Amino acid sequence: MLLLTLYFQSTSTLNLSVHMKRFCLSFIPLFLLSVSLLASSNADAILGEWLSQEKDGKIVIFKQGDQYFGKISWGKIPGKKDTKNPDEKLRNKDLVGAVILKNFKFTGSSWENGTIYDPNSGKTYDCILKIRDGNKTLDIRGFVGAAMFGRTSTWTRS
Repeated sequence: MLLLTLYFQSTSTLNLSVHMKRFCLSFIPLFLLSVSLLASSNADAILGEWLSQEKDGKIVIFKQGDQYFGKISWGKIPGKKDTKNPDEKLRNKDLVGAVILKNFKFTGSSWENGTIYDPNSGKTYDCILKIRDGNKTLDIRGFVGAAMFGRTSTWTRS
């Protein structure tokens, strides 16, 4: 009788161990999928319309593939041209519709490896974008070379 009791205890422990392994093996992929989806949804938090710090323009941030871009959707001065553009052929083009944020990739907490074009100077800078204040503000850090040698502008949700 004692042997029979020990046998059943060991087999039920064995079965429990097998069931736990199966549960863990099926739970891990679900967990990884949910983490991946959460990261993906955070990446798209930047999408939408933003008002520049000077409140003289609105920029719509959109996604193409896995990269993020931004174009001017409104300007305080209607019909303003891109007069400072280094390419003379583009100086008669309206600023509204111009893509000024290009090729950003989400890195987990910020959007990096992109550039920003400053229509006021005609210069293009490396740039890092970071959302702040519960997705209400966007810090734009433009720089040449290293980010520590740059300038930050803060846009607000429009």
